[in-house]
This record gives sequence, structure tokens and C-alpha cells, in this order.
Amino acid sequence: MNHPLAGKVVIITGASSGVGEAAARSFASAGAKVVLAARTAAKIEQLAQSLGGLAVPTDVTDLAALRQLVARTLATFGRIDVLVNNAAANARGTLDSLDPDAIATVIDTNLKAPLLLTRLALPHLRESRGVVVNVASIAGHVPLPHEAPYCASKWGLRGFTFAVRHELQDAGVALCVVSPGPIATPFVLDDLDHVPDLVFSQPILTAEQVAEAVVACAVDRRAERAMPRTTLLLARLVQFFPALQELLRPALEAKGAKVKARLRRKA
Repeated sequence: MNHPLAGKVVIITGASSGVGEAAARSFASAGAKVVLAARTAAKIEQLAQSLGGLAVPTDVTDLAALRQLVARTLATFGRIDVLVNNAAANARGTLDSLDPDAIATVIDTNLKAPLLLTRLALPHLRESRGVVVNVASIAGHVPLPHEAPYCASKWGLRGFTFAVRHELQDAGVALCVVSPGPIATPFVLDDLDHVPDLVFSQPILTAEQVAEAVVACAVDRRAERAMPRTTLLLARLVQFFPALQELLRPALEAKGAKVKARLRRKA
């Protein structure tokens, strides 16, 4: 039996590594035609060649580049069935220590780009009755000190997803969001000194696990998949009982510091 995604055209941003690369491989293995977007041309061109897809070097903070991404997808494949907004940036530290340009980059990459690219792709997604999958974070469920811009962008991404999902409920287009906890990718592991200890108190996912959730949303159109379940439960408890976060913080940070130390020894 053919996979539901066989023959579908899927755009994936941030496709050069991590979750984006893993998602590209998963979609391609399901028979989809993948369009890989990232700033690093060499990486996505090599990956696209191996997957039989299309590489479009793209800076998602550049509106003209987003227009070109949509145009090249249509010129090559004639349609858009799935859009995966996965590209992400972070700027870690207390707000008063962060460069304003770095803050702007986080918001432009994590929130503004998905809004704009979804808008550009939307007429074509209406035609195909397609799906948008936004890759957010558990940090979009619970405040995380020292990652304020990232939290703001991911809370905003979830809000955008659910608002537009409601707008399009009768149009046959679905917006979904995947909200993972920490992932074993360079996005986290290459910045151990700046990632808050609290992050490492939670189970660490693989890029493949998150990619599996992205593909699942593209198939069944579930509004949100958040993982791991234990981390989601903790986030929801903190939402309803904010004082609980402060109560648990010392123990969680101590646990995370030990995990971080082990990761440093392995590096």
C-alpha cells in the first residue's frame, strides 16, 4: 500500500542538519518529494541529491528568499502539499546581556519567517488541502530563564499555529505544531556552556524522534505533539501552579548540571 505522503511535495526549512535533515530523510523514505531550504548550500545540495529532492539555499529572514523558495518549488514540482517550518535560532543569556541584533535574529527566524512563509505558501496549500507543521518547543509551554527571546518566539509560534488553524478549519488546510524538549543536536550540544542547566534535567530526544512526530502530524493533522510526555506534564503543572517551578528549580538544576557534566566528558 502506498504511504499517504507518497508523491507529496514537502518544503522543509533548516534542512541542513538536526531535525530538518532527519525529517527530510523520513519524508523521502515515505515517497515524498522534498524541497530542502537552509543557508548552507553545500549541505542541502548533497542531501537533496541523495534523496532525489530539490535544494534551495535560503536565508529565512529574507523575504525575497522566501518568495524564491516558493517560486522554485512550484517551478520544479508544480504544487506544495506540506510546509515544515523548522529553521531556528537562539540567543542565550540574561536579557540585559544580549545584543539587540541577536534578539531580532531569534524572532525573525523562529516566528516572523514561519508567518511569512506560511502566508506565501497558503494559496498553494489551499489548492492541495495541505498541511503546515511548525516545530516549536516545550519552551513554548513554560518560561525558561536565560532563553527569553527563544521562549517568546516559541510561545508566539504556537499561538500563530492555533489561530490560523482555526481560520482555515473549513478550507481543508491544517496547521500543526511539534513541541519537543531538548534534542541531541548541535543546536544544544555545541553550546553547553550557555544552555541552562534546567534544560538538561529533562530526557534528551533524538532528531529522528522529533522528525517522526513531524511526519505523523503531516499525515494525521493532529493539532500538537509535545514530547517527552513527562516534560509536557511538568510544563503543564508549572503553568497552573507557577510557584511549583521555583520550588522544583534547585533540584532540577542540580540534576541538569550533572547531565551536562557527563556530556562534557563525552565531548
